[in-house]
Parts: sequence; structure tokens; C-alpha cells
Amino acid sequence: MSDIGKILLIVGGVIIILGLILTFSGHIPFLGKLPGDIVIKKENFTFYFPVVTMIIVSVVLSIIASLIIRFIGK
Repeated sequence: MSDIGKILLIVGGVIIILGLILTFSGHIPFLGKLPGDIVIKKENFTFYFPVVTMIIVSVVLSIIASLIIRFIGK
């Protein structure tokens, strides 16, 4: 049962972190406007694909997940 408690704490923490990111994402000046992010603007159409931003977010989340797994394993 203690494993389920740990998993629930981690899931709750991830939800809180995602909520904070979504709440304050408009206030982070570089998020989504990095060199390498693809933006195509036409008359009535805008295509936006934040490649570099997604890579950075993925690396940060991987580091956080690695740290969480390391601390839970002990």
C-alpha cells in the first residue's frame, strides 16, 4: 500500500506543477519564442510548432523524473 501512496503523491505533484506552468506560461518571456520554433503566418492561417521549446521542456521533465525515481528508490 505504501507504493500506491508514493505514486499518488508523485501524480499529485505533477498535476500541481503542470497547473502552475499553464497558469504562468504567459508570463515566461522565452517560452514558445525560441530560435528554432516554427511559425508560419498566412492571411487567415497561422501554424505554430514550438520544436525547440518542446525539446527543452522534455529535457527538464526527464531530469525531474530521474530525480524523483532516484529518491523513491531509496
